[in-house]
Amino acid sequence: MGDGDPGKRYRDAGKRRAGGLPFHRRHRKVIAGLVAAVVLVLGAGASYGYLLNSKFNNIAKVDTSSLTNRPDPDKGEALNIMLLGSDKGKAVPGVSADSTLEEDARAAKWPSGKYRSDTLMIVHISADRKHVYLVSIPRDTYTTIYDSKGTATREEKVNAAFSFYGPTGTISTVEHLTNVRMRHLAIIDWAGFKDLSHAVGGVPVYIPRPFFDPSQKIQWEAGQQNLEGKKALAYVRTRYGLLRGDFDRIARQQNFLRAMMKKMLAKGTTRNPAKLVATLSALTENLTVDAEWNSGDMRGLALSLRGTKAKDVTFMTAPVAGTETVPGLGSVVRLDELKSKELFTAMKKDRMQSYIKKYPHEVLKSDKEIS
Repeated sequence: MGDGDPGKRYRDAGKRRAGGLPFHRRHRKVIAGLVAAVVLVLGAGASYGYLLNSKFNNIAKVDTSSLTNRPDPDKGEALNIMLLGSDKGKAVPGVSADSTLEEDARAAKWPSGKYRSDTLMIVHISADRKHVYLVSIPRDTYTTIYDSKGTATREEKVNAAFSFYGPTGTISTVEHLTNVRMRHLAIIDWAGFKDLSHAVGGVPVYIPRPFFDPSQKIQWEAGQQNLEGKKALAYVRTRYGLLRGDFDRIARQQNFLRAMMKKMLAKGTTRNPAKLVATLSALTENLTVDAEWNSGDMRGLALSLRGTKAKDVTFMTAPVAGTETVPGLGSVVRLDELKSKELFTAMKKDRMQSYIKKYPHEVLKSDKEIS
């Protein structure tokens, strides 16, 4: 339906390519931001060299070398990493529910429909390693979906790329949408989110008003709360009952991650061997990365970020123009074309601070300012 001609140029996000299909999109969850926390907490605990090596060596890997039709690599030392949050998967015809993401990615054919990913973020780490930016892309973003070989297929919600075409299809879809080369890939299982909230002893959140989530059948009370395990997972997955639905959920998830990072980087975690081991285990045992991201590079990145604090991490979402209904897909999100182009150009050129200076209101607010 689309074209996979490597010679065609990438165009602005949300616009049409000559002879191709339009690019649009929307934004949702943020749990994938946990990977940013990985490098931050590991940097803080860099003195545990042996622990770093052993944990990094156990991380699952997926091969993404088959990708073609990609944007040119960005110049400089800045890093752009694609983060995905995924469930463990369900059984589909011919594929067991017990097979791992790593095993399924190595199989001759990706198990279409087994996995769901409603969390998609790009983590931009500045060349000087002093700033980290987590940019959420809504799962319902309407865009052209590319397969595992980088060929355009059809227009869909962006999260369909992972379900139908796996990690490589998702990378290709996001790269075409943004025209930003993803240096690495990291996928976190939802189970890791629950484990991590347990490891840090719960995460403090502020709920501004009481509400009922009819989907999960949970009544949430107003005020400060400490959430962990299943309760923490239920909180970040809440969509119904919120004034702005998915948009409020994204903001809540980002604030939750920010609060979690503060606990992970606190001296009580980084200087406590038991807590540090539990935290690293929760992260690495539920993490999958691209095969080219070796343990030495991950360790080096962690060490280069050891001076990074939670205040140096900026959360934001891709600029949204609005929502609309598409037959067969339901409600989708359209990105603001001009502002998206500015954002992804700033990311490509490592000029994120300039973008934020121009659009300061796009930075995540405090939890007390969210409905």
